[in-house]
Amino acid sequence: MLTARQQQLFDFLKEAHSSTGIMPTTREIQEHFGFSSQTAAISHLRALERKGVIQRQVGKARAVSFTEELDRGPIIDIPLLGSIAAGMAEDLEQSPHDRCISVDTESLGISASAKAFALKVRGDSMIDAHIVEGDCVILEHRQPRARDIVAALIDGETTLKRFLFKNRRPFLKAENSRYPDLIPARELIIQGVMVGLLRHV
Repeated sequence: MLTARQQQLFDFLKEAHSSTGIMPTTREIQEHFGFSSQTAAISHLRALERKGVIQRQVGKARAVSFTEELDRGPIIDIPLLGSIAAGMAEDLEQSPHDRCISVDTESLGISASAKAFALKVRGDSMIDAHIVEGDCVILEHRQPRARDIVAALIDGETTLKRFLFKNRRPFLKAENSRYPDLIPARELIIQGVMVGLLRHV
């Protein structure tokens, strides 16, 4: 936990970096806070570093990085293609506008070059997998494995379900006992494998 002064310094670093794109020097920190010397500014920076919120490179005037940025992977924009039924299978509802969401590839466990997309969930067939209406699921174009949650085209209609096999034949299972299994009569095409979920609370 930061002291009041440490929080003020951290907020100053954030604001300065956000507005100018560079970190303030120790002299600029000294002048802003009215410290008696640059040594006092360095001492406060060291305290922030000990608490793990920044990382410094000794000997360079502006070499301060925020730890949260060092731990974060590349950020990519994923297209939000529309909504998908998590109920009975039905047609995918396309979004009328070009929209994207920005995600951290490291937290999702995907590469920056991954072919990913997002869909908004409609319905309650996946509630036992903690996927509810209004959630945004992030999917990657790749081959599914048994028990993956997938967006699938089944006999011409799209739905979000768990991908399973029975007697070596694939089928889709809801995570809600009120919904039946979906067994393809003609085709089952996996459109994406779920790799993440976003929820607005």
